[in-house]
Amino acid sequence: MFPEFISYIHQKMKVLSTGSGSSSDLPLHVQTPSLASPQSSEKEVALAGDPEWTANMQLIDILPDEELERLNRLLPWGAFLVDSKGRRFGRAWSGSKRAEAQALPDPRILELDRRIPLRDRSVLEIGCFEGIHTAALAARAARVLACDGRIENVVKTIVRCGMLQMTPFVFRWNVEECLPETIDITSDVLHHVGVLYHLTDPVSHLNFLAHRVNDTIMLDTHVAPENAVLQEFQSCGRTWKYFRYKEGGREDPFSGMDSHAKWLEVRSIIQVLEDAGFSKIDVVRIRQERNGPRLLLFARR
Repeated sequence: MFPEFISYIHQKMKVLSTGSGSSSDLPLHVQTPSLASPQSSEKEVALAGDPEWTANMQLIDILPDEELERLNRLLPWGAFLVDSKGRRFGRAWSGSKRAEAQALPDPRILELDRRIPLRDRSVLEIGCFEGIHTAALAARAARVLACDGRIENVVKTIVRCGMLQMTPFVFRWNVEECLPETIDITSDVLHHVGVLYHLTDPVSHLNFLAHRVNDTIMLDTHVAPENAVLQEFQSCGRTWKYFRYKEGGREDPFSGMDSHAKWLEVRSIIQVLEDAGFSKIDVVRIRQERNGPRLLLFARR
C-alpha cells in the first residue's frame, strides 16, 4: 500500500540515521495492534477502554425515562452513549451512521495519554462535535479547549460534558475563518480528529495550529488516495497537490462548511509539521475506509 509513501519514509529514516537524529527518534510504522480497528465489535471496543476510569453518568442515571427522552429530543444529536441502565444519552444519526454506542474513552485518546500523559497538560480539541472525545480528554488533562464551527455542536458538547460533570472551555470557531481575538488557543497538545479532510485550505490551517502547540499533535484524517487524479493549489507560499472531495456544506453535520475539501498527500502533511518544528513524527497507520485512505499520526517537537 502506498509505495511512494513507503519509499519516502525509508528516505526520511536514512536521513535521520546519518544526520541530526537516529531512526529511534522517528519510529515510523503503518500499523500498531494497540489501537482498535474500525471493524471492532462492541465487546472489543469495551475491552479497549480504560479500566482505571469510568465516565460519571450519575446525572443521567438519576433521570426518569421520560426526562431522558426529553433531553434526547431537545438537541439534534448524532451519536449516543449508554448509562448504567443501558439507556441512550443522545441519538444515533441513522441506522448505519453512529448507530452503536460510542466508546468512552476512544482508544486513540488512550494512546495519546500513554504517549504523553495529559494530567498536567492543556489540550486543544479541533472539532468537538458532540463532546464525547471532549469529556474523555477533560477527564485526563489539566485544561481542555474545544471548538466547533457549528453552534449546535458547541451547545451539545457543553450539555454532554455538563451531564458527565466535566468542565472544558468550549467555543464556536469555524477554523477556516480568523480565530476570535479574545481566544488564546496555545496548548501543550492538539487533538485533531476528523476535521482536516473537510477543509478548503488544510495547509494554512495546520500550519497556523502547529505554531501554537508546545509539544504533541495527534492527527487523524483522510488523505489523497493512491493513483487519484490530483490538482494543485497555493498555500503558505508553496504549491501543494490535493484530491478534491465534494462536501455537503453547513447543513450536513458530517460535512465541511464549504462545497468541497482538499485531501492532502501524506508527505505534504508531514512536510507542514516538520516545517513547524515537529521533528518526531510517528505514522501509526494508514487504513482504507469507505470514503478513502485514512491516516493516524503523532507528532512531537
